Amino acid sequence: MASIAMAASLRTFLRPHRCRLLLRQSRSLSASAAPAGAAAASTVIRRSVVEVLRERGLVEATTSESLGSASASPRELKAYCGFDPTAESLHLGNLLGLVVLSWFRRCGHNAVALVGGATGRVGDPSGKSAERPELDLAAVETNSNAIKSLIGQILDRAPEPSQHSQSGKNLNLEQNEQALVNSGEKMGSFQILDNYDWWKDITLLDFLKEVGRFARVGTMIAKESVKKRLMSEDGMSYTEFTYQLLQGYDFLYMFRNMGVNVQIGGSDQWGNITAGTELIRKILQVEGAHGLTFPLLLKSDGTKFGKTEDGAIWLSPKMLSPYKFYQYFFSVPDIDVIRFMKILTFMSLDEIQELEESMKKPGYVPNTIQRRLAEEVTRFVHGEEGLEEALKATEALRPGAQTQLDSQTIEGIADDVPSCFLPYGQVLKSPLVDLAVSTGLLASKSAVRRLIKQGGLYLNNIRIDSEDKLVEEGDVVDGKVLLLSAGKKNKMVVTSRFISLKASHVPASVDRAQMTTLVGPEISARFVTQNTTIRKR
Repeated sequence: MASIAMAASLRTFLRPHRCRLLLRQSRSLSASAAPAGAAAASTVIRRSVVEVLRERGLVEATTSESLGSASASPRELKAYCGFDPTAESLHLGNLLGLVVLSWFRRCGHNAVALVGGATGRVGDPSGKSAERPELDLAAVETNSNAIKSLIGQILDRAPEPSQHSQSGKNLNLEQNEQALVNSGEKMGSFQILDNYDWWKDITLLDFLKEVGRFARVGTMIAKESVKKRLMSEDGMSYTEFTYQLLQGYDFLYMFRNMGVNVQIGGSDQWGNITAGTELIRKILQVEGAHGLTFPLLLKSDGTKFGKTEDGAIWLSPKMLSPYKFYQYFFSVPDIDVIRFMKILTFMSLDEIQELEESMKKPGYVPNTIQRRLAEEVTRFVHGEEGLEEALKATEALRPGAQTQLDSQTIEGIADDVPSCFLPYGQVLKSPLVDLAVSTGLLASKSAVRRLIKQGGLYLNNIRIDSEDKLVEEGDVVDGKVLLLSAGKKNKMVVTSRFISLKASHVPASVDRAQMTTLVGPEISARFVTQNTTIRKR
């Protein structure tokens, strides 16, 4: 009777709290009903998504060898990756999860991106030396909505499987994709969920009774993420300690109600992932739940790729411009560029190998491979429009470029490079040597003069050859802004924006001397009658 009562209790607890989603579609069509081309496609050896990922360096570990064989059949797997809303944007470290989900889709499986509207209120201790700052409910909701929108845009840009085979090392991968096309299989679908949708209906007593009793404290303490924190000076709170059970239950809930059978994550998520597979095995008493981890995004020196002195490399254009994002990848050192191309792009391995070999040939133009990497990743994250914006700004802001600069292009990078504002009176007719120092581009006038002699000082991408150069009205692009460059990398955006202002709008308290200081003697002199228009910040 006790077992019957427990079974009934579990059924009640694990029922969907919203409309039940359809489980995996039935694939019982007979061979006679298959398309005519299916027979030909069946002769092609189909590779599993695990093999594809492993070949590209995207597999750190799997919970079971059976995942490889299960992943060879399209629609057999439904993989999910979790993203906690700790900020209004995902960062570069999260990009690997979106790439791996996209590979599952390209191999015919379905994908789920799970936003942690509930778990984000607790905070994942994995990889952290101290407890995460607590977010208020409004921040969690705002971050969740922003991340959902961002994930949807990025996953929607995942390229369809190639329809053309290539010869060489990567032939099997291309044949695998060709088989998907020939057999009528389409790219797998994706959906975005929020775990708050089911957690909001679960009480603590229910959770402890139905899930907590199956968790072993010894096993939980043995998790690497827990052991490190317990040995630290601050230790670990009970809230963080239970995080692995919360994430484990997410897997259990989606496995039971939505047919999700694979959880993916970075290598630091191994403990949380196995917590989920163990709960599924113990509570539901079934097999078939798998876990897969990929390596963390690290540079060859072992440091995190995606961390800069200015902070994280964000995926949202609201927090980091496509231009700055593109430049980050353009600056990847040669020792890392091929590896990043394998794990962060959908280029065939054949093409990547050809590019790698080209780097060793005489006449190779430096940064050619980096440019391709930057284009591919920027296109995936920011779309064609974002890539075009980045390319336009990169070309226009190159010292010596023939591209005509406009104020919109310069202002578009003002948040990404050093910038300052100076009143128009301090800019017009100012010696460029003085301006380069007052804006902070260079430390001294002697350094500016030395750079001019070396041919390294540029005003709006035009090389300056004379130390006596004065800033003319035409040098202020569109009457708003100008760009100083010291060499190729050091730039300074100087804003001196003007708006039309009639004399009647100028307070009577502003005398001629103040006007001269603000807008310069020439324009101040034009300020004569009520109908005179002046330019002012």
